[in-house]
Amino acid sequence: MLAVVQQDEFGTTVRFERRLKHSVEKVWSYLTDNDKLTQWFSELKVEDLRQGGRMTFDMQDGTFEEFEITDYRELSVLEYTWGEDRVRFELHPEAEGCRLVLIETITNITDHTPKDIAGWDVCLDVIEALLEGRTLESRKDAWFEKYEQYVQVFEHLPRA
Repeated sequence: MLAVVQQDEFGTTVRFERRLKHSVEKVWSYLTDNDKLTQWFSELKVEDLRQGGRMTFDMQDGTFEEFEITDYRELSVLEYTWGEDRVRFELHPEAEGCRLVLIETITNITDHTPKDIAGWDVCLDVIEALLEGRTLESRKDAWFEKYEQYVQVFEHLPRA
């Protein structure tokens, strides 16, 4: 199932939602504990976990980009800047685990947007697999399949 993409006068939002059979605490640790974070997003690191704190992204060329944590509520919300955009994770307790919501607010749609969105989608697949004690056969194959689908979604939206 693909993310829901919506546009309004403020920009574009992409919303992913996953129901996980794991506690909020366990899922939260994959978003905020660097040892677990690196298992699904090796370039991203928590530097200072609090509102006003920061995340860093390793550009793989010796440089790092800093992202400010703009909203933080322990075991519930982690939102940070992502360049001009925002990435927001929300966890909602449910009877059999929790619901993980990822919302990316995008300022400008570019040719790179479907690549990023496919990447987030695969990241969520990897988190789910890790929680279940399994691995994805090929992240690259999974990404390519989703990328082709997101190209179709974004091709009709206005671009920067």
